[in-house]
Amino acid sequence: MTEPPRSWRSVLPHLGYELPADRTPDGTDGPVTVGLPLELVRQSVSSREYWPIPEPVAQLYRAWRPAPLWRARRFEAEVGATVPIYAKYEGGNISGSHKFTTALAQAYYYHRAGFRELVTGTGAGQWGSALAAACAAFGMACTVFMVGRSLRDKPYRGSLMRLYGAELHASPSPLTALGRATDERLDNSLAVAIGEAVEYARGDAKRAFCIGSGETYSILHQSLIGLESIDQLAGLGATVDTVVGCVGAGSNFGGVALPFFAAARAGELDVPAALVAAESSASPKLTRGVYAYDHTDATGSGPMEAMYTIGSRYPIPASHSAGLRFHGAAKLISAMRHHGQISATAVGQREALSAGRAFATTELVLPAPESGHALAAAARIASGREPGHTPRHGVLVCVSGHGLLDLPAYDKLLAGLPEDRPADPEALRAATAALPAVSSIEGF
Repeated sequence: MTEPPRSWRSVLPHLGYELPADRTPDGTDGPVTVGLPLELVRQSVSSREYWPIPEPVAQLYRAWRPAPLWRARRFEAEVGATVPIYAKYEGGNISGSHKFTTALAQAYYYHRAGFRELVTGTGAGQWGSALAAACAAFGMACTVFMVGRSLRDKPYRGSLMRLYGAELHASPSPLTALGRATDERLDNSLAVAIGEAVEYARGDAKRAFCIGSGETYSILHQSLIGLESIDQLAGLGATVDTVVGCVGAGSNFGGVALPFFAAARAGELDVPAALVAAESSASPKLTRGVYAYDHTDATGSGPMEAMYTIGSRYPIPASHSAGLRFHGAAKLISAMRHHGQISATAVGQREALSAGRAFATTELVLPAPESGHALAAAARIASGREPGHTPRHGVLVCVSGHGLLDLPAYDKLLAGLPEDRPADPEALRAATAALPAVSSIEGF
């Protein structure tokens, strides 16, 4: 495969149900799309399956797409796999992650809609880096609020954003009312960083808040990962019956997994694949959260979406979950989880970083800590250690980005990283107790 696909593929026509409508903070049903370019709105709600990639975006994709895929034989041996493990590597671009795929598409659509500055929140920094570079590509300004603890751990992520002209703020910051009102000790919350970005973007009509993970259109853009993987596996004469990706909000997992779901529903695959989302045990929304309406940020002023969530105000504990620290899963991923179309498993930071180190020493590619969660889950599944999963053909795992700017996390692993602290059940209950359950409203 020498050329990336020419179209994105939507899974919406294959679900068999409609996604629950968003709700405004006052409880009104309906889409909340203020400031969102019309084409991104269409990509989120239309039953259209294939969406042609605009040529300016396609030209930029060709710099690193198709992203490589290979059989990770040495990693297989290291983890005791009994079936092949295939790795799809998304770290070969300036952002170092899959995030650049949707960042370029979104910058294109926002620029065409007349916006001149994009504002965002970022956890581990991959999305902030991706958006900064994408804004530079289309001549736009960029402002990023990055989780403060993450920025201190990974200062060179900040350097990369500033290199591309972005204005960077550690969150919570004194720049916004939300930041000033937030306890400085709560510096591990992506919900707060996103909330600050939402508030700041409202200060100028030429600014737009932009997010890169949980929205349905961003998952659509990431479908290139799975579309390429299907073609590349066919080129190798290989078959997989399990697909694994890590989940913060869901764009990486959705990107690699949902094209397999669509292809299976369309009768294009001989062997359907189980789709497994690997999340952090520090933010276990899919495995320990509730399916409810919750805010996507900590301001309480934005839309409420139907999601698996541990609560937007749940205090995420200090960990190396990196970009997986978001409190909720995308509404598309959440609906598929609710309908039994995907499954999920939680991975602790020690196991994730150990899997990342094993991949680095065997395959000579250093994964981001987020990707370590997927690699740990893939190792469990391929070696028969994950209950409920017995693959017979092979496992595909998405290595969502490189870890070259995440070396402090690996340093701490080498120094004897403390054992993981499980999420506090009482804190989980308290953070979700007042959220309206989706089933009580939508009849799901």
